[in-house]
Amino acid sequence: MKRLARFLLVTAHLFLVLGAPWTSPPDSSEHPIKRGIVHNGNISDAYDFVICGGGLAGLVLASRLSQGSSYTVLVLEAGDTGDAFKDIINIPGYAYYKSLLGTSADWGYNTWPQNELLNRTIYWPRGKVLGGSTAMNALYMVRPSAIEVDSIRDLQNGADGSDNWGWFSLWGAMEKSETFVPPTQAVATAGNILYTNASHGLSGPLVSSYPGYMVPIVGNWTSTLGGLGFPLNADPNGGNGVGAFIATSSMDPSMGFNRSYSKSAYIDPLPPRSNLDILPNATVTRLIFGGQGSNSAGLVATGVEYAASSTAPRKVVNVRKEVILAGGPVGSPAMLFHSGVGARDILTSAGVNITLELPGVGQHLQDHPNAAIVFQTTSQTASSIEASSSQPPNFLSFVNSAVAFANATQILGNATAAFQSAVLANLTSLVDALVPSTDNTVKAGYRATYTAQATNITLSDAGAIEFMFSVLGAGNTISIQAGLQHPFSRGHIWISSPDPFQPPVIDPAYLSHPADVTLLREGLKMARTIGQSYPLNQTITAEVSPGPSVQTDADWNAWMSANVGTEWHALCTCVMLPLEQGGVVDPNLKVYGLSNVRVADSSVFPTQLAAHHQSVTYGLSEQAADIILGAYGLPPTGSPLVDAANSILSC
Repeated sequence: MKRLARFLLVTAHLFLVLGAPWTSPPDSSEHPIKRGIVHNGNISDAYDFVICGGGLAGLVLASRLSQGSSYTVLVLEAGDTGDAFKDIINIPGYAYYKSLLGTSADWGYNTWPQNELLNRTIYWPRGKVLGGSTAMNALYMVRPSAIEVDSIRDLQNGADGSDNWGWFSLWGAMEKSETFVPPTQAVATAGNILYTNASHGLSGPLVSSYPGYMVPIVGNWTSTLGGLGFPLNADPNGGNGVGAFIATSSMDPSMGFNRSYSKSAYIDPLPPRSNLDILPNATVTRLIFGGQGSNSAGLVATGVEYAASSTAPRKVVNVRKEVILAGGPVGSPAMLFHSGVGARDILTSAGVNITLELPGVGQHLQDHPNAAIVFQTTSQTASSIEASSSQPPNFLSFVNSAVAFANATQILGNATAAFQSAVLANLTSLVDALVPSTDNTVKAGYRATYTAQATNITLSDAGAIEFMFSVLGAGNTISIQAGLQHPFSRGHIWISSPDPFQPPVIDPAYLSHPADVTLLREGLKMARTIGQSYPLNQTITAEVSPGPSVQTDADWNAWMSANVGTEWHALCTCVMLPLEQGGVVDPNLKVYGLSNVRVADSSVFPTQLAAHHQSVTYGLSEQAADIILGAYGLPPTGSPLVDAANSILSC
């Protein structure tokens, strides 16, 4: 078996070097052993751990909590397995050309009409499938900077477990999740890629790498940014993410450049585990609570109610130890609300009986609003190549990955200090005006996060604006997107109905804080400058949007209202903050007032991050698994999913 494994690895490498045509290899989920996925609905009456949500965090937790222990684990996932969309999920380029958007594997949310965006509703796709949004996202693997992560730790005010959320702890967890594969020499040359192994993991379940083909114009990205004074960052994953680089993507060259996502990385490779069940098509409708836990630890969740659809019968699975919510920034607060946990006024208005008043649930919503400067080009683009009759080998492995992060000083120049002073001077009045809650603890949390953001992040090297280079526009166009990384605007996710099958109310409140308008506007001006600079400008013939008529700040503001969208990077709806600051979970991820319920997904971050969130959420999930195992006297897991002695590949 070891010789076979070595042969397959060498063969895969030869195919990469020789540029083999695209072939999608067999999905390991087709193995007769179904990796714990229960298709007939027959599950046990009770489990030690019930995980609500089978997306990124849920599947990492399921894999790790069932690894090397006798504890039983159940995952309840509202979506299907993804088998019906196997090629769309696996082939990276299909994230653009086919995509799961608008299919049954997409929750297909829309926001509340946005006041500052001409009352437009903004489409919010989210993965409704095993693997969650990691099965449909754009594959970017971009970590936050150390100062951002340390700020999260510091917001915990030294509470037990807070050290788990500092940079060095979370960095280790991110590395634990990853196996990094360098680019081929041809791709590295074509994309002008600088990289180092130093900050990457080398033995984790998730594979990060580069495409097997690079659209030639991408090679001009870092040269253009370097000419504008941006540092060229060969190690953006080691705690300093500012500068220009070609990001890694969640794809596996040894599997024909298939997407590497939480299901393919953490579930499909597993040997049979009698202690792990994964139930698709099972929407969590509410948690069921008994009495108080010992030592007044809070209400005890005794079961989880779920159903296949709004008309299907409700079923209950019992819980021996813990319920772990892993529904993400939309699903986790919604599950708490439908279980009667949240602010009294929201629950009463929605017609849900109150179980526990916890006013911070659904608050603090933060996203990355963005817009794009579009240029006409004479260069080949990914879209023009895809539309042609002849595509180069490995073309469908190509995804956008050219990015740059600029800090506030690079964007605002000498006006940065005045910008920070204005934010701090208006903090109290804007909290009173913009916070969608009258609860004093929630307002205290807003003041704490605003202050941390303004004092720790604004004048730091952390990215304030992300620039993303897209070569996938229609009509032979390219675009440079500018995305605001640390918005001061705060929104919310609430419910308006007792029916858990009705979508929640999503209001990101985009650009409701004037500082966001200023910073994003200046970022878009810089995006225009990038497109006008050498060598990118050598093949650009015109600016398509917004066009030369947009020049003054008033022009930009009006254009932004009509064109700003989102990077789809929501966070912060079940924040990890002290209870007296409207927190929902403590640093051990336990929900305040509930004895045995945790939230373990990206909704717990209290502030936004200059990053694409899947990398840091894999780290969070690994960290969460070790925290939970430690609570029951078990050691942390290592990077490999299975000890060699237990592996079906050890023969």
